[in-house]
Amino acid sequence: MREGDVALCVLPLFHIFSLNSVLLCAVRACAAVMLMPRFEMGAMLAGIERWRVTVAAVVPPLVLALAKNPVVEEHDLSSIRIVLSGAAPLGKELEDALRGRLPQAIFGQGYGMTEAGPVLSMCPAFAREPTPAKSGSCGTVVRNAELKVVDPDTGLSLARNLPGEICIRGPQIMKGYLDDPVATAATIDVEGWLHTGDIGYVGDDDEVFIVDRVKELIKFKGFQVPPAELEALLIAHPSIADAAVVPQKDDAAGEVPVAFVVRAADSDIAEEAIKEFVSKQVVFYKRLHKVYFTHAIPKSASGKILRKELRAKLVTV
Repeated sequence: MREGDVALCVLPLFHIFSLNSVLLCAVRACAAVMLMPRFEMGAMLAGIERWRVTVAAVVPPLVLALAKNPVVEEHDLSSIRIVLSGAAPLGKELEDALRGRLPQAIFGQGYGMTEAGPVLSMCPAFAREPTPAKSGSCGTVVRNAELKVVDPDTGLSLARNLPGEICIRGPQIMKGYLDDPVATAATIDVEGWLHTGDIGYVGDDDEVFIVDRVKELIKFKGFQVPPAELEALLIAHPSIADAAVVPQKDDAAGEVPVAFVVRAADSDIAEEAIKEFVSKQVVFYKRLHKVYFTHAIPKSASGKILRKELRAKLVTV
């Protein structure tokens, strides 16, 4: 970000992504900020066009809207030079779809958490001397920090391209949770490594890829199924507007992946077509066992899927 930029701030400022990476970075760079008290698609697009927004900080649900909503084509978004996505995993398919809508923009992801100060990695396309980033990558680890990937069951370090829990160590991580030594010890180990609770891996070019949260992994007969991977496949389907995957209890398998799907406008796609679409692209234990159609996927203000609400619906479905 530089002087003369106009940054889009549609995310809530109580969230560290919006506060630190949008507002404070814009102030430091002497850039303007287009503040929105609440998200409304038409108002946001009109504001981007009117104020010639150059830097758009977004979350995956907003990427989904920008990539698939037909109203986007009615507005001039050519002023945008940087799109930064964060706060939740974003799949390669959705990232590529947005690139098609905004070909002039540099697109990349960052990865972080409040306890880590807050950024762990950043897309190299945003550096002073930018280099291309792979689709789906969250960039490389920030300066003055160490990052490792460990097996969540054994705690042993893993090699490149093997998914495990991401851990980070450095002077920027938190000292601990206030007056809560038990929670602190569960998050920061004796060697100073902060355990993020995120499942990911580091590729051959030192780029970080996020797969899912440790607690959100679905256990099918001992196999691990990352919901975010299946959600990325579902959202890539032209007849699906949005989707979420959660575990459903099963006597034989323990848990099976099921999907909540929002059909695209004028679509009447059926459950079997969706299940077949996914099964052709994944191994057997990642196949969907049930599809529930819904009008909307519940999400937090920062764009995270509220899976607890969806799991609660399974009791009454």
